[in-house]
Amino acid sequence: MEAEGKRGKAKAAMVVGALGIVFGDIGTSPIYTIQTAFNPDDPHPVQSSIESVYGIVSLIFWAVTIIVTIKYVLLVLRADNDGEGGIMALISQVREIGDGVSARTKFLLGGLGVFGAALFFGDSTITPAISVLSAVEGIEVIEPSLESLVVPITATIIVVLFASQRLGTAVVARVFGPIMTVWFLTIGILGIRGIAMHPGVLKALSPSYALDFLFSGGTTGFFSLAAVVLAITGAEALYADLGHFGRSAISRAWLLLVFPACILSYLGQGGLILDDPSAISEPFFKLVPDDGLIPLVVLATTATVIASQAVISGAFSIAHQAAQLGYLPRLRVIHTSEDEIGQVYVPFMNWLLLGAVLTLVFTFQTSTKLAAAYGLAVTGTLIITTILFFVLVRHRWHKPFWLAAPGASGFLVVELAFLGANLTKIPHGGWLPLTIGVVGFTVMVTWFRGRALVTEERLRVEGLLPEFITELRAEEPPIARVPGTAVFMNRGRVTAPLSMRANVDRLHSLHEHVVVLSLETMPVPRIPDSERLEIDELGHKDDGITFVRAKHGYFEQYDVPALIRLTAEAGVKCPLEAEEASYFLSKIELRVSDRPGMSVWRKHLFLATATIAAEPADYFRLPREQTVFLGSQIEF
Repeated sequence: MEAEGKRGKAKAAMVVGALGIVFGDIGTSPIYTIQTAFNPDDPHPVQSSIESVYGIVSLIFWAVTIIVTIKYVLLVLRADNDGEGGIMALISQVREIGDGVSARTKFLLGGLGVFGAALFFGDSTITPAISVLSAVEGIEVIEPSLESLVVPITATIIVVLFASQRLGTAVVARVFGPIMTVWFLTIGILGIRGIAMHPGVLKALSPSYALDFLFSGGTTGFFSLAAVVLAITGAEALYADLGHFGRSAISRAWLLLVFPACILSYLGQGGLILDDPSAISEPFFKLVPDDGLIPLVVLATTATVIASQAVISGAFSIAHQAAQLGYLPRLRVIHTSEDEIGQVYVPFMNWLLLGAVLTLVFTFQTSTKLAAAYGLAVTGTLIITTILFFVLVRHRWHKPFWLAAPGASGFLVVELAFLGANLTKIPHGGWLPLTIGVVGFTVMVTWFRGRALVTEERLRVEGLLPEFITELRAEEPPIARVPGTAVFMNRGRVTAPLSMRANVDRLHSLHEHVVVLSLETMPVPRIPDSERLEIDELGHKDDGITFVRAKHGYFEQYDVPALIRLTAEAGVKCPLEAEEASYFLSKIELRVSDRPGMSVWRKHLFLATATIAAEPADYFRLPREQTVFLGSQIEF
């Protein structure tokens, strides 16, 4: 009984934790979704008639039910990659598909997934801006004269939020869950209050109202989908944070609290508008009595900061995974928790996001204007996830086509409708996530391709490792061997490290004990230490030269000294001590040439992207006082 009680408490803690991290974005959507749908400045405004209120609320309910509850909670959360989720996890699983999908198709699907990741970066800039703006705008309901303070207060909150990222979320996350629990209970209770004002709004739960409004309301019904999609922003977070909390905790939190609370809030806002049409400008905040307005604004602001924190952490995680999979250069990554490997801080991404978010706040200045920029990023990611998930269902889970195709088609019809409605928003701000997506995609695929070209040229310059070792062994007189252990970092076991060649050619010596270390990122989140190392003495046990291949998951951080200690424990005969070893890195100077393989402008983009790479010593956690750089020049 005691063990069962502990397990029950642990499950409850996971559910509360999921409330704080996973649902911040989608859980704060009620603040601005219905307000945006009835915005009079919209290019396709919706009038506040009974039919339109029922129609909008019904569309929101069924959009959330179909996309979030059915697609993500019941289906996509099952597509974990050794417990991890997110679009990078989907890309990794697509790569692993065997027969049935050609290499070219895998390449195209991988590119599609990369574009989805790029769109997520766009989402990561818009979410903090629109969420905090919409919450702070509540002060206008308290006192209209405070309108001029909305942007400065929002900017201040955002600066503090990003400046605190380096401290990590390990401690703060403990209070996120309880705060969001209070948030969801509050918006649910306020929703019930609004429903009591006009109980007939419950009829909006019938799909007939959504269908009538969509197909009988002319173009207004269709274009209203651009606002309705705001209710499902943050759905991708349920999948992206799968590794932190697991499918059970996320599903329970959604079904037991988040989903009912959000739907009650939307129904309540609809009831309020039907009872008092003047509330249409700020229906969320006008649900609360005047005495509770200030506490609600404070709670809403806190909730939106939490929502922003979740998407910022997601951007850090995706950037880290993209670098591990070869789509971005090595970025400086700081782990902010000793217990949670997924809690990382990426300084470059942090300050890049801060600059982008502040630009959005000062450019758009209101949440309703910024909402026009939001939908495209969300719908693009939804569509890409559906396509990749369908491929997995068909070719990895081996479900029959007649079962998989109708399901994927159903989701795609809904999501493509959302995309079509949002295309009209391109001149009004929708260009922004598209631009971020295209730029991010171009940078990532250029880095991936450029890295391949540089590696190809390095293979030519470095020469084969076995031949180099054979030459060393046959050299007369034998090359001088100095005391100590040298670790030469290399890209694989095929070629000789440039730094090792330079050491022999220029210093005419080699350490008594040599480890050629290759680090390889596998398409799984983590590798157990028992399976991490592959050791090869290169056909000769007595000359002290050993090749070590160390495998890492795309969710892991490199730590070369720890690998050396692990190598010694694995039985390598030479005395390998991380505290005494010297580490050799090849420092490559790249020069652009007119060789085929990639256009010149993309080669220059590759070089520009390389400037954001972390110092190799920091990235591999090498002690700087024991690290030696030996240079070489390569044209590509």
